[in-house]
Amino acid sequence: MPREASCSCGQLRVTVEGEPVRVSVCHCLACQRRTGSAFGYQARFPIEGFDVEGEFKEFVRYSDEGEERRFSFCPECGATVFWKPVPEFVAIPVGAFADPSFPSPWVEVYESRRHAWVQMPDGINSEVG
Repeated sequence: MPREASCSCGQLRVTVEGEPVRVSVCHCLACQRRTGSAFGYQARFPIEGFDVEGEFKEFVRYSDEGEERRFSFCPECGATVFWKPVPEFVAIPVGAFADPSFPSPWVEVYESRRHAWVQMPDGINSEVG
């Protein structure tokens, strides 16, 4: 089943096939800054079946572990629409799907930086970070 995500203005759109291989929440400070929220909520999909329509620019930053991260965003509205955490996968902010029925996260990263008021779903797995 194809899923479509887009930026706020609709100029940049991506399509992915199938179900996500990982749905996660990241509490790192960089995700808080990128989203303007208390955490990032994203889904990973295999790069096969990933398609991009529209123009995008990239912002490069380095993770706390020193790994390069290239975030692709719309040059018109500024919304981040995708990034490639590793070559074989693409990550997409769940909000870009505009789908309230999207699966809840099952992985949590940088739990130590989670805001005190944030409650995660029961059974979520914490990863080191």
